[in-house]
This record gives sequence, structure tokens and C-alpha cells, in this order.
Amino acid sequence: MNRSVCRVIVGVAGLAVLGMTATLAGVRTDAVKEKPRLYRYDSYWVFPRTHWGDVDKDNAAGNQKILAPALADGTLVGYGDAENLMHSAEGFTHANWWQANSWAGVMKVLEGFHKGGGSSSPLLVSATKHWDQVFVSRFYNWKAGSWKGAYRYTATYELKPEWPDPNAAIQTLSTFDVPLFEKLLADGTIVEYEIDRELIRETDSPAKFVYLVVTPSAEDLDKMTVVVRAAVSENPLLGPVFASMTVNQTPQIDILQVNATYK
Repeated sequence: MNRSVCRVIVGVAGLAVLGMTATLAGVRTDAVKEKPRLYRYDSYWVFPRTHWGDVDKDNAAGNQKILAPALADGTLVGYGDAENLMHSAEGFTHANWWQANSWAGVMKVLEGFHKGGGSSSPLLVSATKHWDQVFVSRFYNWKAGSWKGAYRYTATYELKPEWPDPNAAIQTLSTFDVPLFEKLLADGTIVEYEIDRELIRETDSPAKFVYLVVTPSAEDLDKMTVVVRAAVSENPLLGPVFASMTVNQTPQIDILQVNATYK
């Protein structure tokens, strides 16, 4: 599965450079309209293996007390929890996230966890590592509903210094990425996509951007692979052009099995 995911994400990212390719070829394209800001709060955890069985119970309790009500009253537009399927020595084992159309919505939920004592539960206290990140996106979409045992794939890239404005670069990439993602969303192959930037950064680099895709099943990954390969095969310049934009064409990839709910 790991090799397939890598090919898919790299393919999706490669498709993005059609914007650059089209510019070089003198082809005019229509810009994709930006949406209102979407904020996503990601909380990462490293739990000892002996506690992995307790994570689902803790997530369910948090969903019922904090997250589900916040979705119902419009504070949030989505939330979920995740288990990392590809472990590394320095990586996380589990994650939680929620997303809102305002910074106030994100912080209201975070405060709810703190005030309700959720942030000091015995399970969370047992974590050996913990960190948070906040992302912002202007290019995204999802299907309303809930998915259990879905898959979330993220690929993180860093732009070269020649691209001083990451927002402008993402706008260029979105011209071709968004129509592809919308097609996959419409036929049910994916249930969410985002093109993100870190708002509160884990690193010192402001030039990183992230592709995020949620598929309802592993079989849907294969369907997406077919679409991406077909698009990439139509233009052999995609890889070299994308390489000219990014520091490293091999992204950081995370593969998570998730339970996700969207309004």
C-alpha cells in the first residue's frame, strides 16, 4: 500500500505543475476561485503500545461531549481521529483534528477540552510525546457525512526560494489540482481534499504546502491512481517542472486510518 500511496500523492502533486507547464506553453487557463479560510487544528500523540486499545474509547468520549455538539451548532464543519499505519521512530501513533471557518471556532473547541478536563485524562497523560499544528486552506471541499475506517493521505512539499510567495504558488497549483479533486469528489472516490499551508508552524519554513486527501477505502485509492496516472501520462513535462518548483520532489507522506465527520 505504501508504494501505491506514494505514487498517487506524487502524481497528484505532479498534476499541479500543469499551471507552470501551461504558462510555459502560452496556454491560457481560468483561475480557481479562493474559498473563505478553512482552519484545521491537528493534535498529534505518541502513546505506548499497551494503551492503543484505549484510544478509541477516549476519542468516542470526546466526540460525544465536545466535537459532535460543536458540529451540530455550526462551530465546526468537520472533525476526526486517526491512527498512523506507518510508524517511525520519531513519528506519532495517533491524531485528532477539527476544522472550522473561523479561528474563534477552532479555539472554542480547544478551550472546551481544557475546561472539561479532557486534556488531562489518564490516557493523554500517558503520552510520551505530543504536539499541535494549525493549517489554513483556501482550496478545499468535502462530502457531508461520516466515514469510519477511511484513509487520510498527506504529502508535504517545500517550495524553492525562487518562489517567495507561497500563496501565489498555491493559487497557480490550484488551477489544475482543484478540478481534478472535484471530479474525484463528485464520483465518490474521495470524500475530502485540501491544499494547506501551516498557519502556526512546526518548522521555520513558511514555504511548505500540504496536499490532503481522504478516501473512503483502500480500493478508492486504486481508482484515484488510475485517474492521476492518466493525467500525468498526457504531459511528460509535469515531473521536471514540479521538480523545478520544490526543494525535494519526494514529499513527507503520512498514511492514516481515520474516522471522519463533515457537516
